[in-house]
Amino acid sequence: MRFSWKRNLIVLWVGVFFCSTAYSISIPFLSIFLSDQLGVTNHLEIWSGFSFGITFLASALISPYWGSLADKYGRKPMLIRSGFSLAALYLINFFVHDPYVFIIVRIFQGLLAGFVPAAIAMVATNTPEDKTGYALSIMSTAGATGSIIGPLIGGVVSYYSSNRSAFLFSAVIVLVSALIATFFAKEENYDRSAPRSHVRDDIREARANPAFMTLLLLAGLATFSVMILEPLLPIYLLDMGVSRNSATLSSGIVFSAVGIATVIMAPQWGRIGSRKGFGFILFIGLVGGGIGNILQYFVSGYVEFAILRFAYGLFYAGVLPSVNAMIVQVIDPGFRGRAFGLNQAATQLATMAGPIIGGLLGAFLPIRWIFIINGVMLLMAAVLVKTRKLEAKVAATHHGTGQMGILDN
Repeated sequence: MRFSWKRNLIVLWVGVFFCSTAYSISIPFLSIFLSDQLGVTNHLEIWSGFSFGITFLASALISPYWGSLADKYGRKPMLIRSGFSLAALYLINFFVHDPYVFIIVRIFQGLLAGFVPAAIAMVATNTPEDKTGYALSIMSTAGATGSIIGPLIGGVVSYYSSNRSAFLFSAVIVLVSALIATFFAKEENYDRSAPRSHVRDDIREARANPAFMTLLLLAGLATFSVMILEPLLPIYLLDMGVSRNSATLSSGIVFSAVGIATVIMAPQWGRIGSRKGFGFILFIGLVGGGIGNILQYFVSGYVEFAILRFAYGLFYAGVLPSVNAMIVQVIDPGFRGRAFGLNQAATQLATMAGPIIGGLLGAFLPIRWIFIINGVMLLMAAVLVKTRKLEAKVAATHHGTGQMGILDN
């Protein structure tokens, strides 16, 4: 092997960190941007949910196609394509003044996305088998760290300048991701003469793997449980009595609480999972996340709410890294790009549905009741892990593929 997997992990971690930071800069003030900058006054919850979710619907529909291209041509070209495209689209957002044009730009952001799943697939493919779970847990901290820094940057920029200016920061930061991918990311040579698979064939192969399909379902459920609240948190903080002038900054702090918890706990969960099994970590994370959501129903103060979000994040930090580690165990190395493309499709569909359903529920129910719905959903997912005996199925599938450590240190 001509390059160190550890060096590549660091490079891709930095790239994902900047990409996630750029994305999350605008999240805390999306609903406020729609109302104050684009003139949306009626049905703000629905507009917020739709503008948030439409990006991920577009991404979900296109992700299997990008995954197929990644397996044929390599993951690095997908990193470069996505990075430079998103930089241009964030810049365009700065000039948008019409909410319908804003929706169109958001759609293109989804169609041209794919930096993070390509980076994850690249790590999964270029890391020794016995180090994959740990490496993917480390990668999850990149997105989490970006989700910490991004909302804080967005909140500060919006508070001292304007919501619109934050899009310029996003454009510059995601451009850094593209440059990192172009000049520093390394991967194995690919046999580009091999025929490219079709998405329909990829879906058929995935459906023949029950353990993989269960993991896709769990990834979708876990993502949905987070995203159902994302567009509602700024509005919920206003209901708590936070002033409108400081709502974006307060939202950034609350958004960052879960990210800080993930940075702290994800590597620990990765180490524990390598010893005790990632199915065990997945179950613990779902149970802790479910209880943490239900407890959020009972708090009414901003500080208490932020603390509880942090505690919830400590458990939730183990969920998606465990799912990714188990996906690596149940699929062949040659299918990993397509597998993570399908995984992204599942999570992006959930990311799309969550804000839209959350926006609709927020228009008809008190927002605090959505925490109860969220918690019950995660507890049901934990029951699914146990009743389907997922960890045993993953072990059996992994043994059946005869996977060994295909790469050396």
